Amino acid sequence: RGVNRGDVCRHVGGSPPPLQVSEHGDAGGGAAAAAVSPWDVALCATGTAMACENALVLAALAYAPGPRAPAFLLVGSLALADLLAGLGLVANFGVRHLLQAPSATATLSAAGLLLAAFSASAGSLLAIAVDRYLSLCHALTYRPERALPGAAAALLLLWLLCAAAGLLPLLGWNCLRAPGACSVLRPVTKDHAAALAVAFLLLFALMLQLYAQICRIAARHAQQIAVQQQQLAAAQAASPRKGLSTLSLVLGTFALCWMPFAVYALVADASYPAVYTYALALPAACNSLFNPLIYAFRNPDIQKSLWLACCGCVPARRSARPRTSSDV
Repeated sequence: RGVNRGDVCRHVGGSPPPLQVSEHGDAGGGAAAAAVSPWDVALCATGTAMACENALVLAALAYAPGPRAPAFLLVGSLALADLLAGLGLVANFGVRHLLQAPSATATLSAAGLLLAAFSASAGSLLAIAVDRYLSLCHALTYRPERALPGAAAALLLLWLLCAAAGLLPLLGWNCLRAPGACSVLRPVTKDHAAALAVAFLLLFALMLQLYAQICRIAARHAQQIAVQQQQLAAAQAASPRKGLSTLSLVLGTFALCWMPFAVYALVADASYPAVYTYALALPAACNSLFNPLIYAFRNPDIQKSLWLACCGCVPARRSARPRTSSDV
Protein backbone atom coordinates (compact mmCIF):
# COMPACT_ATOMS: atom_id res chain seq x y z
CA ARG A 1 0.00 0.00 0.00
CA GLY A 2 1.31 3.42 -0.92
CA VAL A 3 2.16 5.86 1.85
CA ASN A 4 1.67 9.56 1.36
CA ARG A 5 3.51 12.38 3.10
CA GLY A 6 0.89 12.57 5.87
CA ASP A 7 1.43 8.90 6.63
CA VAL A 8 5.15 9.49 6.85
CA CYS A 9 4.65 12.25 9.42
CA ARG A 10 2.26 10.05 11.33
CA HIS A 11 4.15 6.77 11.42
CA VAL A 12 7.82 7.31 10.72
CA GLY A 13 9.48 9.75 12.90
CA GLY A 14 10.42 8.49 16.25
CA SER A 15 11.67 10.78 18.84
CA PRO A 16 13.89 10.27 21.70
CA PRO A 17 13.02 7.73 23.95
CA PRO A 18 10.06 6.04 22.50
CA LEU A 19 8.12 8.93 21.28
CA GLN A 20 8.21 9.76 17.65
CA VAL A 21 10.55 12.30 16.11
CA SER A 22 9.06 14.56 13.50
CA GLU A 23 10.87 13.84 10.25
CA HIS A 24 10.97 17.43 9.02
CA GLY A 25 12.09 17.84 5.47
CA ASP A 26 11.73 14.16 4.55
CA ALA A 27 10.28 13.90 1.08
CA GLY A 28 10.47 10.13 0.87
CA GLY A 29 7.56 7.84 0.24
CA GLY A 30 6.61 4.46 1.61
CA ALA A 31 10.14 3.04 1.36
CA ALA A 32 11.54 5.90 3.41
CA ALA A 33 8.82 5.40 6.00
CA ALA A 34 9.69 1.72 6.36
CA ALA A 35 13.43 2.31 6.60
CA VAL A 36 15.05 1.79 9.98
CA SER A 37 17.20 4.70 11.03
CA PRO A 38 20.57 3.98 12.71
CA TRP A 39 19.38 6.29 15.48
CA ASP A 40 16.38 4.02 16.07
CA VAL A 41 18.66 0.99 16.23
CA ALA A 42 20.94 2.80 18.70
CA LEU A 43 17.98 3.69 20.92
CA CYS A 44 16.67 0.12 20.78
CA ALA A 45 20.11 -1.28 21.66
CA THR A 46 20.39 1.23 24.50
CA GLY A 47 16.98 0.21 25.78
CA THR A 48 17.95 -3.47 25.72
CA ALA A 49 21.14 -2.76 27.68
CA MET A 50 19.19 -0.60 30.15
CA ALA A 51 16.65 -3.36 30.77
CA CYS A 52 19.29 -6.05 31.29
CA GLU A 53 21.51 -3.92 33.53
CA ASN A 54 18.71 -2.71 35.78
CA ALA A 55 17.19 -6.17 35.98
CA LEU A 56 20.54 -7.28 37.39
CA VAL A 57 20.33 -4.47 39.98
CA LEU A 58 16.85 -5.57 41.05
CA ALA A 59 17.98 -9.19 41.30
CA ALA A 60 20.98 -8.18 43.42
CA LEU A 61 18.77 -6.08 45.70
CA ALA A 62 16.37 -8.98 46.17
CA TYR A 63 19.29 -11.30 46.98
CA ALA A 64 21.04 -8.83 49.32
CA PRO A 65 21.11 -10.10 52.92
CA GLY A 66 20.23 -8.11 55.99
CA PRO A 67 17.54 -5.59 56.91
CA ARG A 68 16.23 -3.07 54.42
CA ALA A 69 16.88 0.67 54.64
CA PRO A 70 14.96 3.40 52.80
CA ALA A 71 17.98 4.06 50.60
CA PHE A 72 17.87 0.52 49.22
CA LEU A 73 14.16 0.81 48.54
CA LEU A 74 14.84 4.04 46.62
CA VAL A 75 17.59 2.36 44.61
CA GLY A 76 15.12 -0.37 43.72
CA SER A 77 12.61 2.24 42.56
CA LEU A 78 15.27 3.88 40.39
CA ALA A 79 16.28 0.53 38.88
CA LEU A 80 12.65 -0.43 38.21
CA ALA A 81 11.99 2.90 36.49
CA ASP A 82 15.10 2.56 34.32
CA LEU A 83 14.16 -1.04 33.52
CA LEU A 84 10.73 0.07 32.33
CA ALA A 85 12.31 2.90 30.35
CA GLY A 86 14.51 0.36 28.56
CA LEU A 87 11.51 -1.84 27.81
CA GLY A 88 9.68 1.25 26.57
CA LEU A 89 12.45 2.01 24.08
CA VAL A 90 12.33 -1.55 22.78
CA ALA A 91 8.51 -1.47 22.61
CA ASN A 92 8.60 1.82 20.72
CA PHE A 93 10.98 0.33 18.16
CA GLY A 94 8.70 -2.68 17.76
CA VAL A 95 5.58 -0.57 17.34
CA ARG A 96 7.16 1.64 14.72
CA HIS A 97 9.12 -0.88 12.68
CA LEU A 98 7.70 -4.37 13.31
CA LEU A 99 3.95 -3.76 13.17
CA GLN A 100 2.49 -3.49 9.68
CA ALA A 101 -0.02 -0.80 10.64
CA PRO A 102 0.57 0.54 14.17
CA SER A 103 -2.65 1.59 15.84
CA ALA A 104 -3.03 4.86 17.67
CA THR A 105 -3.45 2.92 20.91
CA ALA A 106 -0.14 1.09 20.45
CA THR A 107 1.70 4.30 19.59
CA LEU A 108 0.24 6.21 22.54
CA SER A 109 0.83 3.29 24.93
CA ALA A 110 4.51 3.12 24.02
CA ALA A 111 4.82 6.88 24.46
CA GLY A 112 3.00 6.74 27.79
CA LEU A 113 5.26 3.98 29.09
CA LEU A 114 8.31 6.10 28.30
CA LEU A 115 6.86 9.20 29.89
CA ALA A 116 5.92 7.33 33.07
CA ALA A 117 9.24 5.46 33.31
CA PHE A 118 11.54 8.43 32.77
CA SER A 119 9.41 10.55 35.13
CA ALA A 120 9.70 7.85 37.80
CA SER A 121 13.46 7.69 37.23
CA ALA A 122 13.86 11.43 37.77
CA GLY A 123 11.52 11.33 40.76
CA SER A 124 13.48 8.48 42.32
CA LEU A 125 16.69 10.48 42.01
CA LEU A 126 15.00 13.36 43.82
CA ALA A 127 13.77 10.98 46.53
CA ILE A 128 17.32 9.64 46.93
CA ALA A 129 18.62 13.19 47.34
CA VAL A 130 15.97 13.88 50.00
CA ASP A 131 16.89 10.70 51.88
CA ARG A 132 20.57 11.58 51.72
CA TYR A 133 19.82 15.04 53.07
CA LEU A 134 17.72 13.70 55.96
CA SER A 135 20.28 11.06 56.90
CA LEU A 136 23.04 13.69 57.10
CA CYS A 137 21.04 16.56 58.57
CA HIS A 138 19.63 14.33 61.34
CA ALA A 139 22.50 11.90 61.62
CA LEU A 140 22.00 11.28 65.36
CA THR A 141 18.25 10.70 65.21
CA TYR A 142 17.82 9.21 61.73
CA ARG A 143 16.71 5.58 62.05
CA PRO A 144 16.33 3.62 58.78
CA GLU A 145 13.72 1.27 60.25
CA ARG A 146 11.55 4.22 61.27
CA ALA A 147 12.00 6.04 57.97
CA LEU A 148 11.15 2.98 55.86
CA PRO A 149 7.30 3.32 55.99
CA GLY A 150 7.52 6.99 55.02
CA ALA A 151 9.84 6.20 52.12
CA ALA A 152 7.51 3.45 50.90
CA ALA A 153 4.50 5.79 51.05
CA ALA A 154 6.40 8.50 49.18
CA LEU A 155 7.41 6.05 46.46
CA LEU A 156 3.84 4.80 46.12
CA LEU A 157 2.64 8.37 45.61
CA LEU A 158 5.48 9.00 43.14
CA TRP A 159 4.58 5.99 41.02
CA LEU A 160 0.88 6.85 41.04
CA LEU A 161 1.67 10.35 39.79
CA CYS A 162 4.02 9.01 37.11
CA ALA A 163 1.44 6.45 35.99
CA ALA A 164 -1.10 9.24 35.67
CA ALA A 165 1.40 11.28 33.62
CA GLY A 166 1.90 8.30 31.33
CA LEU A 167 -1.85 8.03 30.72
CA LEU A 168 -2.20 11.62 29.51
CA PRO A 169 -1.44 10.82 25.82
CA LEU A 170 -4.00 8.01 25.87
CA LEU A 171 -6.56 10.29 27.49
CA GLY A 172 -6.34 12.75 24.64
CA TRP A 173 -3.35 15.02 25.25
CA ASN A 174 -1.61 14.16 22.00
CA CYS A 175 -1.16 15.57 18.52
CA LEU A 176 -2.18 12.60 16.35
CA ARG A 177 -5.12 14.56 14.97
CA ALA A 178 -3.34 17.93 14.92
CA PRO A 179 0.18 17.48 13.47
CA GLY A 180 0.80 21.22 13.70
CA ALA A 181 0.65 20.99 17.51
CA CYS A 182 3.38 18.32 17.73
CA SER A 183 6.58 18.87 19.64
CA VAL A 184 9.91 17.27 18.75
CA LEU A 185 8.55 14.21 20.59
CA ARG A 186 5.58 13.01 18.60
CA PRO A 187 2.83 12.32 19.72
CA VAL A 188 3.50 14.72 22.60
CA THR A 189 2.15 18.22 21.99
CA LYS A 190 4.30 21.34 22.26
CA ASP A 191 2.47 22.42 25.41
CA HIS A 192 2.96 19.00 27.00
CA ALA A 193 6.66 18.93 26.10
CA ALA A 194 7.12 22.44 27.52
CA ALA A 195 5.40 21.40 30.75
CA LEU A 196 7.67 18.35 31.04
CA ALA A 197 10.77 20.45 30.40
CA VAL A 198 9.79 23.03 33.02
CA ALA A 199 9.01 20.26 35.53
CA PHE A 200 12.45 18.77 34.87
CA LEU A 201 14.19 22.10 35.39
CA LEU A 202 12.29 22.69 38.65
CA LEU A 203 13.11 19.18 39.85
CA PHE A 204 16.77 19.66 39.04
CA ALA A 205 16.80 23.03 40.81
CA LEU A 206 15.39 21.35 43.92
CA MET A 207 18.02 18.60 43.70
CA LEU A 208 20.74 21.21 43.43
CA GLN A 209 19.36 22.98 46.50
CA LEU A 210 19.47 19.73 48.46
CA TYR A 211 22.96 19.09 47.14
CA ALA A 212 24.11 22.53 48.33
CA GLN A 213 22.67 21.84 51.78
CA ILE A 214 24.47 18.50 51.89
CA CYS A 215 27.73 20.22 50.97
CA ARG A 216 27.28 22.67 53.85
CA ILE A 217 26.56 19.84 56.29
CA ALA A 218 29.58 17.87 55.08
CA ALA A 219 31.81 20.94 55.36
CA ARG A 220 30.56 21.57 58.91
CA HIS A 221 31.26 17.96 59.86
CA ALA A 222 34.74 18.20 58.40
CA GLN A 223 35.41 21.37 60.36
CA GLN A 224 34.25 19.75 63.59
CA ILE A 225 36.51 16.78 62.92
CA ALA A 226 39.47 19.06 62.28
CA VAL A 227 38.87 20.70 65.65
CA GLN A 228 38.36 17.51 67.59
CA GLN A 229 41.16 15.55 65.89
CA GLN A 230 39.62 12.26 66.96
CA GLN A 231 40.23 9.13 64.97
CA LEU A 232 36.77 7.77 65.70
CA ALA A 233 35.10 10.91 64.42
CA ALA A 234 37.19 10.78 61.28
CA ALA A 235 36.10 7.18 60.68
CA GLN A 236 32.46 8.14 61.14
CA ALA A 237 32.83 10.99 58.66
CA ALA A 238 34.17 8.76 55.90
CA SER A 239 30.69 7.42 55.20
CA PRO A 240 29.08 10.88 54.65
CA ARG A 241 31.98 11.81 52.38
CA LYS A 242 31.34 8.71 50.31
CA GLY A 243 27.64 9.55 50.14
CA LEU A 244 28.51 13.06 49.00
CA SER A 245 30.80 11.71 46.29
CA THR A 246 28.10 9.34 45.06
CA LEU A 247 25.48 12.08 45.01
CA SER A 248 27.84 14.36 43.07
CA LEU A 249 28.34 11.69 40.42
CA VAL A 250 24.62 10.97 40.10
CA LEU A 251 23.57 14.63 39.89
CA GLY A 252 26.42 15.58 37.56
CA THR A 253 25.64 12.75 35.17
CA PHE A 254 21.93 13.51 35.37
CA ALA A 255 22.53 17.14 34.43
CA LEU A 256 24.90 16.37 31.56
CA CYS A 257 22.56 13.77 30.09
CA TRP A 258 19.19 15.47 30.50
CA MET A 259 19.74 19.24 30.62
CA PRO A 260 20.51 19.75 26.88
CA PHE A 261 17.51 17.64 25.88
CA ALA A 262 15.15 19.40 28.32
CA VAL A 263 16.17 22.86 27.08
CA TYR A 264 15.85 21.74 23.45
CA ALA A 265 12.36 20.29 24.04
CA LEU A 266 11.37 23.59 25.64
CA VAL A 267 12.39 25.80 22.70
CA ALA A 268 12.10 23.52 19.64
CA ASP A 269 9.10 22.24 17.72
CA ALA A 270 8.27 19.67 15.05
CA SER A 271 9.81 21.80 12.29
CA TYR A 272 13.34 21.18 13.61
CA PRO A 273 15.38 18.40 11.93
CA ALA A 274 14.84 15.04 13.59
CA VAL A 275 18.59 14.42 13.85
CA TYR A 276 18.81 17.10 16.55
CA THR A 277 16.23 15.32 18.65
CA TYR A 278 17.92 11.95 18.23
CA ALA A 279 21.36 13.36 19.03
CA LEU A 280 20.09 14.81 22.32
CA ALA A 281 17.67 12.02 23.23
CA LEU A 282 20.28 9.26 23.05
CA PRO A 283 22.51 10.75 25.81
CA ALA A 284 19.37 11.37 27.90
CA ALA A 285 18.42 7.71 27.60
CA CYS A 286 21.97 6.69 28.46
CA ASN A 287 21.54 8.26 31.90
CA SER A 288 19.61 5.13 32.83
CA LEU A 289 22.65 3.11 31.78
CA PHE A 290 24.96 5.16 33.98
CA ASN A 291 22.80 5.08 37.12
CA PRO A 292 23.56 1.44 38.02
CA LEU A 293 27.28 1.85 37.25
CA ILE A 294 27.62 5.01 39.33
CA TYR A 295 25.18 4.22 42.07
CA ALA A 296 23.97 0.66 42.60
CA PHE A 297 27.09 -1.33 41.74
CA ARG A 298 29.19 0.80 44.09
CA ASN A 299 27.05 -0.30 47.02
CA PRO A 300 28.73 -2.91 49.27
CA ASP A 301 25.57 -5.00 49.75
CA ILE A 302 24.94 -5.23 46.02
CA GLN A 303 28.58 -6.15 45.49
CA LYS A 304 28.21 -8.93 48.07
CA SER A 305 25.08 -10.21 46.32
CA LEU A 306 26.88 -10.30 42.98
CA TRP A 307 29.85 -12.12 44.51
CA LEU A 308 27.50 -14.69 46.07
CA ALA A 309 25.60 -15.18 42.82
CA CYS A 310 28.71 -15.48 40.65
CA CYS A 311 31.24 -17.18 42.94
CA GLY A 312 29.23 -18.54 45.85
CA CYS A 313 31.34 -16.62 48.37
CA VAL A 314 32.24 -13.10 49.46
CA PRO A 315 35.84 -11.86 49.80
CA ALA A 316 36.84 -11.28 53.42
CA ARG A 317 37.59 -7.62 52.84
CA ARG A 318 34.00 -7.07 51.68
CA SER A 319 32.20 -9.23 54.23
CA ALA A 320 33.97 -7.60 57.17
CA ARG A 321 32.69 -4.12 56.44
CA PRO A 322 29.44 -3.14 58.24
CA ARG A 323 26.65 -1.40 56.39
CA THR A 324 25.56 2.13 57.22
CA SER A 325 22.77 4.33 55.94
CA SER A 326 25.28 6.32 53.88
CA ASP A 327 26.45 3.38 51.83
CA VAL A 328 23.89 4.08 49.14
